[in-house]
Amino acid sequence: MPVGIEAWLTQIPPITRAWLALSVATSLAVQCQLVTPLQLYFSFKSAFTNVQPWRMATTFFYFGSISLDFVFHLFFFMRYSRMLEESSFANRKADYFWLLLLSSVMLLAMSPLFNLPFLSSSLAFVPIYMWSRRHPSTPISLFGLFTISAPYLPLALVIFSWVISGTWKAAAGDLIGCAVGHVGWFLRDVWPREMVGGYSLLTEAPDGLRRLFGDL
Repeated sequence: MPVGIEAWLTQIPPITRAWLALSVATSLAVQCQLVTPLQLYFSFKSAFTNVQPWRMATTFFYFGSISLDFVFHLFFFMRYSRMLEESSFANRKADYFWLLLLSSVMLLAMSPLFNLPFLSSSLAFVPIYMWSRRHPSTPISLFGLFTISAPYLPLALVIFSWVISGTWKAAAGDLIGCAVGHVGWFLRDVWPREMVGGYSLLTEAPDGLRRLFGDL
């Protein structure tokens, strides 16, 4: 039977586990000087003009050098991504991957407007925001210091990120992630219920992706 960290990893649902593993591996690769952040960041010129398409993926896996800010973002992303995948997306791996993929496309399109070369923390706030909106009455204890209701969680984490990073730019990236998370929540939870009455390609993964993940 798996023990220790292996047992802990096997308990994490697959999409969150893969995202966590790639994020840790990327930061370790930078820490060991196997790659540099200059090879990982996203810009339209680098990705398309210079034909370096991997940047469209690596920008979502680099949370910075191993530091307090790295631990902060990785911990909260893993915690709430896991909870969201285990509850709202249980046995729906393709739908959760589709949510993150569409959110990634939105963030890539918005990145030049806000000069954000790395979008990992922005994407991490998408599941945090969506979980908080789907559990509005859940009380959250932050560091054992005070308790807030779930809808205020993203804002509290943005403020804390601002404090530990010491720069507004980190908070701006997190806020953009909240905005994209709001769009995802609106399309999945509000629009089908109040305006259309059904789901669409923006809210459910295509059948081909479902077959790939074994959801069909």
